[in-house]
Amino acid sequence: MQNSSLSRQVRSVLESLPDALPLHELLILIDDFVVECTSSPESEVLLFQLEEDLQEIHDEVVDHSSLHQTEVFLAVLYHLGPILPSTSVISWFDIVLRPALREPRLPTPSVNHAKELIIAALKKTEESYVEKVKEFRRRLMDLYLLDAFNEGSGDDVLEWAELDEEQRNKKFHWKRNLEDTLLKFGTERPEDLMTEVYIHFENPTSRLQLLMLLNLYTSESSFVEACEILAAHPLVTSVLRSLLLDTSSTVCTAGLTLLVKLLPLFAMHARNTLRSMLPKLLAVLARIMCWKERPPSQFRQSDELPDPAFEQELESETNRLIPIRPDLKWERLQLTFNATTSLPPSPRPYFTVLYYLYPSNVLQFLRAPAQYLINSSTRSPYTLEWDEALAQDEIRRKSERLIREHVCHPLLIWRDVAAELSETEFWTRYNVSRITSEAGMLDVRNGALGIQSHVQATQEDTTGVEDIQSDDITRLPARLIRPIDLSTEKARVSLQDMISTTVALKSNLDVEIVKPVSQWPDVLFTMPSQQLAEDEDASIDTGRTPSQIIRVISGLQRELLLLRNELNFELWLSRENAKHIGRLYQDRILAKSAEVERQGLYNKLRNYRSQVVALEAELREHKQQASSAKNKYADWNNELQKKLKEFRDEKKAWISEAASLRTAEKEAQACLLDTYPSPPFLLTKYTAQALFAAQGKLLAEATKEVFELQTQKKETQHKVDRLKDYERQIEQHINMQRLWDNDFAKFNEQGEQIELMRNQYQQMKMQLESYQQTQAEMEDTARVYRRRVQALEAQLSQAQTTNHGHQKRHYAELEVATFSAQKSALLEANNRLKDENNDLKDEVEEMRAMIEVLKNQHSGRRGLVSEPRASPVQFI
Repeated sequence: MQNSSLSRQVRSVLESLPDALPLHELLILIDDFVVECTSSPESEVLLFQLEEDLQEIHDEVVDHSSLHQTEVFLAVLYHLGPILPSTSVISWFDIVLRPALREPRLPTPSVNHAKELIIAALKKTEESYVEKVKEFRRRLMDLYLLDAFNEGSGDDVLEWAELDEEQRNKKFHWKRNLEDTLLKFGTERPEDLMTEVYIHFENPTSRLQLLMLLNLYTSESSFVEACEILAAHPLVTSVLRSLLLDTSSTVCTAGLTLLVKLLPLFAMHARNTLRSMLPKLLAVLARIMCWKERPPSQFRQSDELPDPAFEQELESETNRLIPIRPDLKWERLQLTFNATTSLPPSPRPYFTVLYYLYPSNVLQFLRAPAQYLINSSTRSPYTLEWDEALAQDEIRRKSERLIREHVCHPLLIWRDVAAELSETEFWTRYNVSRITSEAGMLDVRNGALGIQSHVQATQEDTTGVEDIQSDDITRLPARLIRPIDLSTEKARVSLQDMISTTVALKSNLDVEIVKPVSQWPDVLFTMPSQQLAEDEDASIDTGRTPSQIIRVISGLQRELLLLRNELNFELWLSRENAKHIGRLYQDRILAKSAEVERQGLYNKLRNYRSQVVALEAELREHKQQASSAKNKYADWNNELQKKLKEFRDEKKAWISEAASLRTAEKEAQACLLDTYPSPPFLLTKYTAQALFAAQGKLLAEATKEVFELQTQKKETQHKVDRLKDYERQIEQHINMQRLWDNDFAKFNEQGEQIELMRNQYQQMKMQLESYQQTQAEMEDTARVYRRRVQALEAQLSQAQTTNHGHQKRHYAELEVATFSAQKSALLEANNRLKDENNDLKDEVEEMRAMIEVLKNQHSGRRGLVSEPRASPVQFI
């Protein structure tokens, strides 16, 4: 299809004309155009013309307030996506894609079209567009960090409060769509996303947002394939450095949550990297244990403090900030929320995972933190050494409580510190869900709850009394915690109620929330009337927001971010626990089937035992029969021995009798010989004996010769076998040489064909350039002629309007006729020159082709086209 017809169809659909095609038929035409461009050599020209038409249509027709037109245009761009270059998508970003991502009323398929176009542009890696794609990727990250709504920014929260519902929806959808686009891009190109996050991580104000983004990214189910890339990426080093050097507890909490999720993944897919990272991870644990609560740094009035210098000195001693090494070039992030108290992050989940993976090393580190880091050659990131930078007494005090709240790891008995780092880890064959669940069971609270559930399940399976008791327990009414009266200025809260609420929330039991509210209570925003009047007067005078509002906003912001981070972590943890539960359920099914099989085997074993008893009785009977038969056989054997002895004695008598008879015979023969000197029968007998002796001698010699020949054959048999192997190898080498010669001849022919095609390609390229140059010259000439014709026509019209006489008109006609004759003559000369120019170009191309052929003939076969090698058989 031509570009003009396709552009007209798109325009008619956007304008909703009566003869316009349905949207699905238009998309089919676009798909056909994409296929045509893919197979056409002029695809770039066709696509460029279509983009120009689409740009013109968008400028003239498309209304940004029309959702239908936006939806149609996004569908057109999405179906053109396979052939659109990255620069084209980038050019449409501000015009079409960015407004689509901000529009909450746009249908979900259209929003997905915009996301897919952006992701496709980010994935394309053409060499000519690499820098532009990098700039576009960096711009998307900048928009996510600077333009989208940031929950950690007080200015953004105040601006959010002033917006109406429609504007809030736009901001909300803009951030969610940007976040979704980055996460999908990170799933397909993880290293590029990590590199971009690593670049922006240098900015302290962006670290909290980036950590929240990484928490979402690592919670994706497809992140398992990218965790090995992240383990070797410098982004992990930046995250660890932030945990060691930054002073924002909110950022530290988000970073710890990220590490708790990454450690089981690294344990499964990057064990060597995790083993080398262990000292830095333990240093982070020590830094978290030394963290102290910091009061708000803003809204302190110097007149409220008894001695401001003393208070500042006291705070510097309490929350000591150790200077960073200059070679790290790290800009420290201070408090994220300056208007609220900065509570220290909890090291408990982080300690639990580290203690599960490397228990001996964790305990060795807690005994002597600085010495452990020095022995592992881990350099301190501070200007002080480890023994001066770490508060080792504080670490021992905090670690004692953590160790008391965790059960003894079984591997502490079987492995020491060196064995953990040198031998294969015990969790090599585990999966991530099992590591996460088993690590959580090391916590006393989770372990106690698991043991209690296990005992209850065991009791329910064994007896029915416990079922009745558990049912009675579940039927007991829930103990309600008394509500707090907020009508007065003071809130009365019982200490027992606070303890009960805390225990209930931390015991992992089922807690029912009665009368939940969807907003914060108004008491948090109230303050004494005198102080409120003073803040209002100060805000009116200075034009700033009252301090109480900023304190409340900062507190709510920090609480919101921490709750969102904790929710994300709990969702990830529940997913991993669900996987582990599924595996345990499968194991339980297998155990049940194994139990059924074991019961069946036990029944078979009982049958076999009864059969064995019967067979043993039968065997004893057979043994008795065999014993009696053996005795009978012994008697019969003795009898046979006696008979054999008698037969042997009889044989000896016969032999002695035969010997005596032979002696008598010889004596008789001797007497006959004396009587008769040469009897004929004796000559015949003696001749036969001589012949037998000669034949026996010949037979012995022949046997000896045959034995020697067989021996010689055995000695030379391996040489004959090797000779046959050599002949077979020679034959194989000859066949391989023949195949090699044939393949090399084909290779030479292909090389000649490739060279010929290359020459033809150069000729066609030169011809195309000449045609383009000729076309440009003809267009310039035609443009000159058109201008001249327009000038003459203007003169003619002017002459016709000003001169009414016959002579004037006759003169104009003569001038027009003369101009027509000159024009035809110039055209004929131009055509003749074009023909001569084409003939000359053809001759030049023929000469160039002849020169190339002569060069090839002169240079001969070079490069890969060489003479065949000699046969290897000649060198054997």
